[in-house]
Amino acid sequence: MKSIWIVDDDESIRFVLQKALARDQLPVTSFSCPSQVLAALDKPAQYGQPLVLVSDIRMPDPEGLSGLDLLNRVQERLPALPVIVMTAFSDLDSAVSAFQGGAFEYLPKPFDVPKAVELIRRAAQESQREEFTEEADENVMPQEILGQAPAMQDVFRAIGRLSQSHVTVLVTGASGTGKELVARALHRHSPRAKGPFVAINTAAIPKDLLESELFGHERGSFTGAQAQRRGRFEQAEGGTLFLDEIGDMPFELQTRLLRVLSDGHFYRVGGHSAIKANVRIIAATHQNLEDRVRLGEFREDLFHRLNVIRLRLPALHERREDVPILVRHFLQTSAQQLGVEPKRLSDEAMQRLSAFSFPGNVRQLENICHWLTVMSPSQIVEVKDLPPEVLTESATAGAPAPSAASDAALSFNTAPAALRSSLPPEGTDTTASGSPSVSGGTVIPVSAPVTEPMSLPQGWPTTDGHALMDLTQTLATDWKQGLAHAAQLLLEQGRNDIWEALIGECERTLIRTALHSTHQRRIEAAHRLGIGRNTITRKIQELGLE
Repeated sequence: MKSIWIVDDDESIRFVLQKALARDQLPVTSFSCPSQVLAALDKPAQYGQPLVLVSDIRMPDPEGLSGLDLLNRVQERLPALPVIVMTAFSDLDSAVSAFQGGAFEYLPKPFDVPKAVELIRRAAQESQREEFTEEADENVMPQEILGQAPAMQDVFRAIGRLSQSHVTVLVTGASGTGKELVARALHRHSPRAKGPFVAINTAAIPKDLLESELFGHERGSFTGAQAQRRGRFEQAEGGTLFLDEIGDMPFELQTRLLRVLSDGHFYRVGGHSAIKANVRIIAATHQNLEDRVRLGEFREDLFHRLNVIRLRLPALHERREDVPILVRHFLQTSAQQLGVEPKRLSDEAMQRLSAFSFPGNVRQLENICHWLTVMSPSQIVEVKDLPPEVLTESATAGAPAPSAASDAALSFNTAPAALRSSLPPEGTDTTASGSPSVSGGTVIPVSAPVTEPMSLPQGWPTTDGHALMDLTQTLATDWKQGLAHAAQLLLEQGRNDIWEALIGECERTLIRTALHSTHQRRIEAAHRLGIGRNTITRKIQELGLE
């Protein structure tokens, strides 16, 4: 049986972690120095294999090895093993060296024991998942994708047609629709099924480390590169490399990826010998790559290299007939994980849940089912037992929609007027007349007469009052025409930063409105806007919306 291997010269640290992990029924094997670990790896009959390696960085060793030396040697022998590096010397160099050496996570001391246990548990789950996907026997694999809706049947047929192909596939769809599941299914039903399936989220890794993650590096190629390391392309040799969130890949790395796709060769970071890549590429994104190409944020030639075969996954609200099947599956799975009897939904509860919009798609439904397994007071889940977000949306959906005259308004750089009472824009004050005014723009209801000219955002050139009055009236009736009019005014002023200025204002409005609608929950706001959580975080920082 595999266990958690802990390496630390401090006996108290080993004792505390061992006791804490034992309470979670996670077996532990302890070592006091790196040399003992390397010796144990040579004796699998006695020590077994590690599920996760948790190692200090600086500790005495008879062979003079450090935790980073151990990390490099273990990565050479067990590249898929998650390694958590911990140290009392929590400096930047140690952190960067740990991640560049392939560490799963970096844990500075002193640490909170429950958080450390949770991190180790997550690493163990990742290790088991990697081991699970490399299993070649299809009979032991659980059913991955469920669906009877016509849109899902089209996906199933496409997977079948691609079963004898090595062609590149681009999987698109909103976050939570199951893009990685489809990628794994494409791999398992392909001629490369016996090879490895290696997945990497290109948006989750800092761009300074992503190049090394993808292509590997040579020893001494940069500070901390103490050993040669294979990248994901080499790890996926003979199998499939899944590039998730490809739309968020840094622009400079897109060129290197294009080179690999075009001629099938790459170089490790710091290397001089070309390495042939024998992998099948499956990429996925929730973004519209055509739009990103038009905006200059994604290479057009790379897009065409990836867009050989495209599979679009439907959002859950497009396949509501599949909700009951998925609910039963997720409730059964949650019950097995928790060791309890599976819950069942009443007909009324199932009907109410099926009508939910599911902005988080299948992933959100899975979370709801897990919540019901834990929180529902009885085996039969009634409508009143459903999560608050489901009941709240149902109540809101039944309310009459406000009239256009009462809520139609436009702010050039704030949320919609319908939210003015609950979301005052930044810089809002009340003038003597009682009309709401905004720094950098004015909110004017359509039903109210236009008596004040609308100012352009701060720093923009002004023009005569008649032109601004005309702009205000245009914006209040048709934002598209208003946007065109604003652009024309700035063009006439000879501005050369119009794109950045207008796009920035639009992005601020969209993000503020989505954050308000989701009660400041960034991940949900990102889902509703159709962007990634990393993207919304970056935009909030760039636009000064913190």
